[in-house]
Amino acid sequence: MNNSIKKQSASKAPSAVAVVRVLVGLLFIFSGLVKANDPLGLSYKMQEFFDAWGWSALNWSTFSLSIAMNAFEILLGVAMLVGYRMRLFSWLILLLTIFFGFLTGYAALSGKFQSCGCFGDCLPLTPVQSFMKDVVLLLLVLYIFIYRNKIRPGLSIKICISVLAGALIIALGIQGYVLKHLPFVDCLPYKKGNHLLEQMQVPPGAVADSFAITFRYKHDGKVLEFDAAHFPENFDSTYEYVDRYDKLIRRGNAIPKITDFSLKTLDGIDSTQEILNSNAPYVLVLFKNFEDFKDHQEALKNVIKTAHGVGLPVRIASPMAGEAKNLVPNADQLFQLDAVVEKTAARADPTYFYMQGDLVVEKKSEAGVKSFMQTITHAANGK
Repeated sequence: MNNSIKKQSASKAPSAVAVVRVLVGLLFIFSGLVKANDPLGLSYKMQEFFDAWGWSALNWSTFSLSIAMNAFEILLGVAMLVGYRMRLFSWLILLLTIFFGFLTGYAALSGKFQSCGCFGDCLPLTPVQSFMKDVVLLLLVLYIFIYRNKIRPGLSIKICISVLAGALIIALGIQGYVLKHLPFVDCLPYKKGNHLLEQMQVPPGAVADSFAITFRYKHDGKVLEFDAAHFPENFDSTYEYVDRYDKLIRRGNAIPKITDFSLKTLDGIDSTQEILNSNAPYVLVLFKNFEDFKDHQEALKNVIKTAHGVGLPVRIASPMAGEAKNLVPNADQLFQLDAVVEKTAARADPTYFYMQGDLVVEKKSEAGVKSFMQTITHAANGK
């Protein structure tokens, strides 16, 4: 009897493993949910990595990879919580953590990225912060991995499978919803309630990049380099100036949240400041392109009719604005918009903005166009 109890207790993992499992599980679920709130954001971040590696030809796959990655993270987190099939899932979570560590380590060492997208745009971390987080996470996952054969689920097999299936359905359902309706939580600078002109300013207290000016002079047949504090003691007219360059010695954070937003007419006239400083209400519609315009034509027609009915001008901005000239003849103005700005500001195509000068009063995808029209009607009537 005593030997049986000893064998049974020896087969169990230390109680600390359960605590670590909960921590790791919750972290993976949280990370997956934050990114599932904006799967396109992760897709664009993947494209940044592919471009850096010269794999731009694979950019077409990033959307599907993003959906799958977010769902996989949530699934792994739930598996950690219920303790189901830990021999399998401990291997999967270990490999994924090592992979994340490689990505964040590369980002930190290369200096090519401002953030790694680990927690999406809602919780931006620097590459160094992300890498340190992954180092700590790897130690926790290794601890779970060591005791993987001794971890037993606290629920029946059928319930565990049902919980995992439910988690997968929820993960995919959330992403399907936000792709159609925009993210639940908009963490981008073009979100509702933001003043775009404020977002275009350098943040208070920001530190600018620090550069050292290096001069190149030719002397006695050799090209010498030195900065302003270390000119040669014998410097005279025999030194022939070649050129100078700036070397970055410390990267700052004096970067506005919005850097490239501009509304240019088809004639190339920049109307950005005039419109944003006007304080007048208007409707701004952002289109990625007009390849499937017929699918959006009726909704846009209704918005324009409603806006004109209450005296609001409708402005359409797109990287392909020239294509809209004949498609939307009743739009008040057409503007050329940078493609990167468009995909940042408009996670759905098209996205409707009710603006007052630079203030984003309302922001909806086409799925919320009825609510959008009610908003502009009530605003015009002073309700």
